Amino acid sequence: MANDTKERILAAALEMFSKNGYAGTNIRELSASLGLVKSGVYKHFESKEAIWNALLDEMIAYYGEHFGSAEHLPPVPDSLEGLVDMTMGMVHFTVHDERIIMTRKVLTLEQYRDVRARELATKHFLTGLTEMFTHVFTGMMERRLIRRDDPAMLAFAYTTPISALIHLCDREPEKTEEAIAQIEAFSRHFIKVYGE
Repeated sequence: MANDTKERILAAALEMFSKNGYAGTNIRELSASLGLVKSGVYKHFESKEAIWNALLDEMIAYYGEHFGSAEHLPPVPDSLEGLVDMTMGMVHFTVHDERIIMTRKVLTLEQYRDVRARELATKHFLTGLTEMFTHVFTGMMERRLIRRDDPAMLAFAYTTPISALIHLCDREPEKTEEAIAQIEAFSRHFIKVYGE
């Protein structure tokens, strides 16, 4: 029961932080949204900062488990079409999973206030993607699926426009389907240019 309450607190905190930011969220409103009194929240977390840090830990674990990370690398595709399929699977997860959407919003809002949020934003929006796809492209080069080139530069060139279009989905949700189609077209263009 205690773990369930903790999870409920973290889920509500994620929602509130993604809408109001850290400074705009207070424990009284968080407690009320859960039907608890403030002491009910403080029974599980000693402070708003403790909730924040637990939430960041949970975000890291959830993202790594469901999307991938440098510690949980995706498998190298067996074909060029496999690269498109893998990319689109990651994109669909990223733009449709509510927890991931709220996580991106929280990191975007709080990267200017909190060092840890800034580091996570850089990792999730840039360096982590580049590391994962450096691994993917190195493996695809070894399998002679794509031509030899600097895999880190290819990964950067591949992930940066995709990441930009995902952020567009957050800013303008009505353009999500258009952005997804553009990402797929870009992925297919990439394999035409670099495929063996």
